[in-house]
Amino acid sequence: MPTRPLIALTAGDPAGIGPEIVARALADTRLPSKVRILAIGPGVCRPPRVPVFDPNKDTVTIADRAWLITGGERDWEFGSAQASAGRAALIALRAGHELALARYVDGMVCAPVSKEALALAGERVEGQTELLGRWANAPGVQMLGLARDLRVLLLSRHLPLKQALELVTPQRVLEHLVMLDEGLQRLGFPRPRLALAGLNPHAGENGILGNEEHELLQPALALAQRAGVRVVGPLSPDTVFLRAAQGEFDGVLALYHDQAFIPLKLHAPGEGLTVLLRFPYLRVSPAHGTAFDIAGQNKADPRNLIVALQAAARFAPSYSAAASAPRS
Repeated sequence: MPTRPLIALTAGDPAGIGPEIVARALADTRLPSKVRILAIGPGVCRPPRVPVFDPNKDTVTIADRAWLITGGERDWEFGSAQASAGRAALIALRAGHELALARYVDGMVCAPVSKEALALAGERVEGQTELLGRWANAPGVQMLGLARDLRVLLLSRHLPLKQALELVTPQRVLEHLVMLDEGLQRLGFPRPRLALAGLNPHAGENGILGNEEHELLQPALALAQRAGVRVVGPLSPDTVFLRAAQGEFDGVLALYHDQAFIPLKLHAPGEGLTVLLRFPYLRVSPAHGTAFDIAGQNKADPRNLIVALQAAARFAPSYSAAASAPRS
């Protein structure tokens, strides 16, 4: 891998803030020393000073930044979910996916898309994670949330709480602890220190506030420890995330969506990221949406996307090394 990794950056839904924050990220003077960027999206979204990349002609390494123009009708308007915008986002996402899968780029960062627009374009999926997992034939792909030094894996994602709690089983907890351990190693943590969040207040208070910790979590914890995973718990959910953010743990397994994302978003507002685990290439995304209400008004803050690009540049060397290492 060259000194500065090459990261694909998809422009997201062109009716949202994606193209705007991509343009501002490309203009950020801090990034060229850390990462090279190949932005991908409709030509109408390309900033004038960013050179066009022609994959049929350009065989040399991209020096700093370039734009790969992808298709899509140009009849969308800012501020709402539309089929044409969804199709344009899908085409760009697919192009970035293919480049990353072929190892032409060292990873991919995705500006936000609209699930509604994707559905209008014919892709009824929960989100980009599920769509990319299908394209990559990676059914076990999972999403790791990051905010500065806080890293949290979700046992389940977008489900009603009642359904999410039904998925808290010893087998699933064990599988996700192993997955978190493997994923953090791939991101550059040789021997990750993990914590398992409890389900009940105060992690059940030795059965006074619930038996799930004893019946469901402790058996999985014991099996993970026997498998060599460095994990402790179950720990009280109201303290474990703070302890992790302060550096005591490298990662936490949360048991449902909001248990993970409330502390992540409070810990570092505007800096939350997601990284895919058990996926064939490095994919990082900012943890925010299309912000249709301010699209096209030059109000969007690009900080979250810039943080995502910096994280991708930081993770790419170890992720690439782990991907090419022989499996035992």
